[in-house]
Amino acid sequence: MPARDAEPFPRAVLDVLATAADRPVFEHGSRAVTGAELLDLVARIAAGLRRAGLGPGDGIALRLGVTPEAFATILAAHAVGGRVLGVRPGLTDDQVRHLLDLDVAAVVTQSDGSDGLTVDALSRTRAAGPPVCAGRPGDVARLLHTSGSTGEPKACAQTYAAMTAAWTARPDAWPPAIRELASRLDRYLVFGTLSSQVMFEYAVLALTAGGTVVVADRPALPDAITRHRASASVVTVPRLAKLVAAQRRDPADLSSLRALLVSGSPLTADRHREALDVLGPVVFHGYGQTETGTISLATPADPPGTVGVPPASVLVEVRDADGTPVPAGVDGELFVRTPAQAEGYWADPERSAEVFTGGWVRTRDLGRLDAAGHLTLTGRTRDVVIVNATPHYAGPIERVIAEHPDIAEAYVVAVPDDDTGEAVHAFVVPAGGRSPDPAALREWVTARLGAACAPTRVTPIAAPPLAPSGKPDKRLLSHSPK
Repeated sequence: MPARDAEPFPRAVLDVLATAADRPVFEHGSRAVTGAELLDLVARIAAGLRRAGLGPGDGIALRLGVTPEAFATILAAHAVGGRVLGVRPGLTDDQVRHLLDLDVAAVVTQSDGSDGLTVDALSRTRAAGPPVCAGRPGDVARLLHTSGSTGEPKACAQTYAAMTAAWTARPDAWPPAIRELASRLDRYLVFGTLSSQVMFEYAVLALTAGGTVVVADRPALPDAITRHRASASVVTVPRLAKLVAAQRRDPADLSSLRALLVSGSPLTADRHREALDVLGPVVFHGYGQTETGTISLATPADPPGTVGVPPASVLVEVRDADGTPVPAGVDGELFVRTPAQAEGYWADPERSAEVFTGGWVRTRDLGRLDAAGHLTLTGRTRDVVIVNATPHYAGPIERVIAEHPDIAEAYVVAVPDDDTGEAVHAFVVPAGGRSPDPAALREWVTARLGAACAPTRVTPIAAPPLAPSGKPDKRLLSHSPK
């Protein structure tokens, strides 16, 4: 067992909780949980996991919501050295089964009414003392799964060494933009699931900065901000647009708000300026990937439309089609290195080799760096539709649609959507002259890939437009009348 000062993640987080002592660190309804209480909960759940025979290298899947117990269970599963897989809501049954087949030794759910291990039962275990962090640096600490639009979500494998190197719980390593954000996280509003990489890691940042994590059972904005007097939260671009529109129409009292972290998809310069004009200097625009973690973060003082200046610990290269770095001001594909990046996709060497190359992560995003180092995102090389900040690959959606008996061919493009940022628009070649039923197609896709992949629009075409190569040219479809 390593000495305490050499213990890996989550040692730094547990030390933060120990320092917090009697300070409330989690607020859930009328309940406030102190640092000491949360640390004791981590110790008891970790003891329960060890009693169940779980330890370093064992796969532990968590199917939990947003509660102090869920946060403690994540930390406890890491404390015993497990390979933690958070299964987020919204996946199909087949996708969940796929994830639970990734060498999972145990599944932890919330309540006593469930089969297997539950948080309720684990938390009743008596702990012999404070939790000890038993993770081995080279072991995979967590699997962060992607959207699952392929039908089988890819699981990004992050080691204990990488999680320990992350700056989130280490103030001495905070880049300037993170330090400024941290100073505004007095009351950080969380919702949805703590299996979200962004939601969890900024919760850790808030606690490290001396703030309180506030659970929003009803996360609608601006009501959740005013009801909880929140100082900060994470929003997608569509949620930001709705909040801005609501403030223009009927302004709510957002005087407590000091930071909105916009994450998941690019924010245009015009929309960025509008948000700053309406909401004030509270908009932080983050850029990162499941494979890399945070790459860059724009503060309210950075130029609108950029994602800020990547910190010194993050390397960003903009490369042309031949893989050669290009000068400032020139667009290209972004390759990055971050302290906490994944080492590859779990049990998927072929896809790993495409993305993780020579120590770099190929983001498949296009962008440019200006002379001052500000990063601007300009597009993406991946054929994806980003729905509610989650990328869904077009190819698998097309294949599922084309399997429908009324469809001969299918071509999927992304279209703007006020509710989800982007949505699926399917151009289809009917089979045998039959007219496809859009509602039936949506049900067909939803049953196989989930509702986010279902086409909101279906347009019959006689044949796709062709590029000079003779291949279908979806760029022309993207610009055709909708």
